[in-house]
Amino acid sequence: MPGRYPTVDELTSGAAALAAAHPDRVVLRCIGTSRAGEPIRLMSVGRGSRHALVVAGPHANEPVGGLTVLRLARYLLRTGRPARFTDTAWHFVLCLDPDGARRNERWLKGPMTFAQHYRNFFRPGFAGQPEWLPTEPGAEPMPETRALLGLQDELRPYLQCSLHGVDVGGSFVQLTRALPGLSDELAQSAADLRIPVELGPYDAFFWPSPGPGVYDMPRPQETDQFVSLPAATATSTWFHPHPYGTVTAVVEAPMWAADGVGDTSPHPDPYGALETISRTLRQDARTLAGLLEQLRPHLLATAGPLLAPVDEYLAVSPGLADEWAPEAAGLPSMNRARITALRIAARRLVVRTAGLLHQTLPPEALPEPPAEVRSTLDRFLTERCAAFEADCRARWIPVRDQAEHQFRIVLAAAELAERSREPRAVRA
Repeated sequence: MPGRYPTVDELTSGAAALAAAHPDRVVLRCIGTSRAGEPIRLMSVGRGSRHALVVAGPHANEPVGGLTVLRLARYLLRTGRPARFTDTAWHFVLCLDPDGARRNERWLKGPMTFAQHYRNFFRPGFAGQPEWLPTEPGAEPMPETRALLGLQDELRPYLQCSLHGVDVGGSFVQLTRALPGLSDELAQSAADLRIPVELGPYDAFFWPSPGPGVYDMPRPQETDQFVSLPAATATSTWFHPHPYGTVTAVVEAPMWAADGVGDTSPHPDPYGALETISRTLRQDARTLAGLLEQLRPHLLATAGPLLAPVDEYLAVSPGLADEWAPEAAGLPSMNRARITALRIAARRLVVRTAGLLHQTLPPEALPEPPAEVRSTLDRFLTERCAAFEADCRARWIPVRDQAEHQFRIVLAAAELAERSREPRAVRA
């Protein structure tokens, strides 16, 4: 398994094997069920007065965290817990979104190509992602979200690590509280494993950075994201345990490296680059919207979960194209790293939309939709995947290295947070 991503069933069997081999030190239990009735499992290792919580699989298309939690558990069991963690019980959510993870299992075993990945990619719309709290007044959290909130209230962890995976780019960490020294640990691990550090990531484009690759999450009154995107970081499950003194670290590890995300040298033509990014995104979104309207009357009722993120992506694309235009106000200084981050974000938005839309197509045995629409979408997806890969000069990072990187960052964050019983806030 270290050479590839684990499935939900493989995660479960791996954790069960550890519990069977170490019944006195490992507890495996169910903390809730998903919307489709899948169990959400927690593996706890050791006992102590302090608790560290590690959450894998918060996004359906980011499976590396499952491998990381098994790696962490085996390490803790093999070493008998390092001296610095003798009073710490570790808790690992094996997969927070098992329903979505199962939809992605078609690409997990490879081949690891852009075409294979995005033709089988799934990620629910914003409201269907379990780390986000509902934004509608009086709305209830999803079952997966409730399970995580209940666990946070039960454990009151001193550290929470949420394990994410960037499909293309580099590694970075987002924090709710300061962890001085984490940037150095990130840089060392990234250098050892030939993983670029993101120095202007799309997810934290406007956030302050205490050190390269580390970003402070914004508070409600601060700029969170681009205006066109839903922004709810301050009301997420990342901040829910904040009153307990918890420091949350969101650890991103890339599948494909794009070395340009770590280049802070001046861009030779930032306005021209922004114009190309903005214009191309607007044109591609218009093409996909037209294909969707031709396809919509022919789609099966089962296409609903795929159409929700398609509609969301197409809704935000025009606004993002406007915000990324060279004449737009509010953009920070646009060096090579930031331009690369926006190029990746635009390309990714298009291929994700096209890939999800392609999956809504009825079987070819059915007479509809028109053959030319099917072939146009197929050709569009093939061409855009190839252009994306070439544009960012992507290189595959072995799965074992992705997991090793997250493993090192989680241990570093735990050690840094362990030094303080009361981690100070990032900003007052």
